[in-house]
Amino acid sequence: MNEPSVALETLRNALPQAGLFAGKSWRLSPTPFPLTETLHQELVALGERLWNFQKACNDLYTLSASGRQPAWIAELLDKGKPAELVEFSRSKAFRHHLPRVLRPDIILTQDGFILSELDSIPGGIGLTAWLNEIYSEAGTHVVGGANGMLDAFAQLVPKGDILVSLEAQTYRPEMEWLAKRTGQRVCDAEYYGDRTDRAAAAYRFFELFDLENIPDVDKLQRAVLGGLSTITPPFKPFLEEKLWFALFWMRPLRDYWRRALTERHYLALQKVIPRSWVLDPQPLPPHAEIPGLGIHNFLELCDFSQKERELVIKASGFSELAWGARSVVIGADEPQSVWKDAVEKALLSFPDQPYLAQRFHKPKTFIHSVYDEGSGAVVPFPCKVRLCPYYFTLDEKPTLAGALATLCPPDKKILHGMKDAILVPAGVPRPD
Repeated sequence: MNEPSVALETLRNALPQAGLFAGKSWRLSPTPFPLTETLHQELVALGERLWNFQKACNDLYTLSASGRQPAWIAELLDKGKPAELVEFSRSKAFRHHLPRVLRPDIILTQDGFILSELDSIPGGIGLTAWLNEIYSEAGTHVVGGANGMLDAFAQLVPKGDILVSLEAQTYRPEMEWLAKRTGQRVCDAEYYGDRTDRAAAAYRFFELFDLENIPDVDKLQRAVLGGLSTITPPFKPFLEEKLWFALFWMRPLRDYWRRALTERHYLALQKVIPRSWVLDPQPLPPHAEIPGLGIHNFLELCDFSQKERELVIKASGFSELAWGARSVVIGADEPQSVWKDAVEKALLSFPDQPYLAQRFHKPKTFIHSVYDEGSGAVVPFPCKVRLCPYYFTLDEKPTLAGALATLCPPDKKILHGMKDAILVPAGVPRPD
């Protein structure tokens, strides 16, 4: 029995006239990327674990800022951020507010999967909603179903505004398409503070490092503080740091994570959060070494052999370098000189712009079908896969509403939506 598939012309004709990503294209496939039932269930369970992790991060920062946990935690997460934004982020009015959309970037490996990062302002929401709709109409079964992404986003800020900055213009077309389907409105973030017709609820689709380019944002912040408006994700830059993966692995915080997450969730997250380190240049005592690396100073990373360089370096957050893989350097794929420059740059950037190192996990190679761009024929496509499941938290319950699969050629070092990658929804096994 032939599995349902989507015709090439159907995909081309269904694409919105304005596209979904400004100036971006990708390759087309007749079928979703198939998930096993086991992997699908693991992704469903991951939502609750990541939601608990996000709550634990929020609580840990607050406890640190108030003196009930070590002060260095909040100090580390606040580095490089304006004092007024730090003060605003600590407001009691939204003490318990958390991002209501979470999207981990997941790399499929020979042993299962590993998280590369956790994003609370993710691109691809509109794209994944569109893909789910088109592939479902052809009879395929996808994560979240035909309308899971649309229904979840509509409930996030009902009849609300979607604020998009110039920095995020690449994603504006997908947000425009999404807003038309959900009854929401896309607005320019730069001019939103002065609008008199602001909705009661808004979705913030811009990074907090971009605030300096958004005049009168203080008017919106005052409205949020006064309870006149709500905005998600909240103005909490500390929650948008990649440093949390390094904090998760720090031995002094082990007891906190066990209590805050429960032993079951803590052990489950240990299997999927890569070992990570804050690239902090301050000296250690003469007898000490950095756990998991066996070195006394991070500068010693410069001398690691290619085999030892199974590591990734990236900017942590609050910077245009911290998204879109702009700062990512994979040690094993680069010559010694490039790796050395990356290490030295990261250490020199501290404390204004913290970087972290992560253990690199090699992606597994799959074979998936793709439409040949010339002939339109369906041909096999060897690929490495990044999965991006989207979890929407409504009424304190995280729901897996959809998942985007980015299928990259095997020779690509960094897995993202480049023009020679395939973007498809993640498929689930057909019900019996």
